[in-house]
Amino acid sequence: MAELHDALSRQMAELALFRQAQEHAFDYARGLDRREVFPGEAALQALAGFDEPLPGGIGDASALLRQLHRIGSPASVAQIGGRYFGFVNGGVLPVALAARWLSDFWDQNTALQVMSPIAAKLESICEGWLRELLGLPERTVAGLVSGSSLAILCGLAAGRWRLLHNAGWDVNKRGLSGAPAIRVVAGRQAHATVLKAIALLGLGTDNIEWLAVDDQGRVRADALPELDERTLLVLQAGNVASGAFDPFAEIGARAREAGSWVHIDGAFGLWAAGCRSLRHLCDGIELGNSWSVDGHKTLNTPYDSGVVLCDDGEALVAALQASGSYIAYGEQRDGMLYTPEMSRRARAVELWAALKFLGRDGVDELVLGLHRRAVQAAGELRAAGFEILNDVVFNQLLIACESDELTQRTMQLVQQSGECWAGGTQWLGRAAIRLSVCSWATTSVDVSRSVRAFVAAREQAHAHSHRS
Repeated sequence: MAELHDALSRQMAELALFRQAQEHAFDYARGLDRREVFPGEAALQALAGFDEPLPGGIGDASALLRQLHRIGSPASVAQIGGRYFGFVNGGVLPVALAARWLSDFWDQNTALQVMSPIAAKLESICEGWLRELLGLPERTVAGLVSGSSLAILCGLAAGRWRLLHNAGWDVNKRGLSGAPAIRVVAGRQAHATVLKAIALLGLGTDNIEWLAVDDQGRVRADALPELDERTLLVLQAGNVASGAFDPFAEIGARAREAGSWVHIDGAFGLWAAGCRSLRHLCDGIELGNSWSVDGHKTLNTPYDSGVVLCDDGEALVAALQASGSYIAYGEQRDGMLYTPEMSRRARAVELWAALKFLGRDGVDELVLGLHRRAVQAAGELRAAGFEILNDVVFNQLLIACESDELTQRTMQLVQQSGECWAGGTQWLGRAAIRLSVCSWATTSVDVSRSVRAFVAAREQAHAHSHRS
């Protein structure tokens, strides 16, 4: 035991390991623009270098880091660069990444104020700033979770608790067996994470009342059924394919009158509420009861940084309750009350850093910049003969060639090129390439360079089909 303690003490005191990690990180950052956006075959094959038996004794920490950088860095996806357009994955603000580095040294458990007063304070600050920035009710509380998957679960759990509580049923004690029926109403193009949350909460995906959507994936207000005080209604701010926003004002007013609970899935789109030019997309979001949003998408914080926001603090805390004689609640904020987790890292640090650095004007410029790059990409792709299948209202593009086969082959060749990366989807019965502009690092030059990669890939796909 003394050998291990002595080795760890030297590592912490001498700081050489951390300087080495810093240099590897800087080496990665300096070469980012020259790297393939998706790792090539050689880098992927080299991952076999990690296939080794569990070591029997204490290892060489410096050699370990060298191996991680030598083999791991080339096999990473350059999503913090300017030409990664996949899966609505955001880039990273340098100041937020630096703040996270510092907080990683703190290594705080943020369950309770007594465990981390600094984390509790920054969570409170972020909660207030988010209310102000997004235009949410003053009573809104926030829980910092890993991402929208968990944030949606928390919001719907709070809604389930509130609707059943209003019906005189304590779901925490009595469970769902024999409980009054809860209706779940959602748009036909609700995100997969919504279905996951409904399944986990025991509400059953087969019970969802599906709402018709228009050709952009927006819920049609005229298709809304009669709502009531047993209804969980799920809307979305930013369709994951088209970027479209549901009509919150009209639907929200009807839901309020009926006593329904409205959750708004705004993983990337809710940030439009912080942009003066795009705020109209979020008109009526204040009529919701809970919201989910990711910092690691549009705001460009490091992963993982999700937020559940709820205008009913009692419901959120009750739905996520935890108790124990050893738990020492503080006089200020105890973060575990607003999340399913007890042990949590200090996510508030990088969220605070991003919001403090950007301020209201910086958030406005960041969000609008993503939209403008998406509009640029749509224009240049159209001029090059591609079809854009959606209205570019935010940061999402759906791109197609003249046939599904050509679209899919073009996408594969774009991905293999290393110039940029975008994923695929199905849209209204057609194959499409989904391009998401989510990084502050994406410039007009990056967009034009990526469009050229699309053109070259389509030409190569055409040539291949003619040879076949």
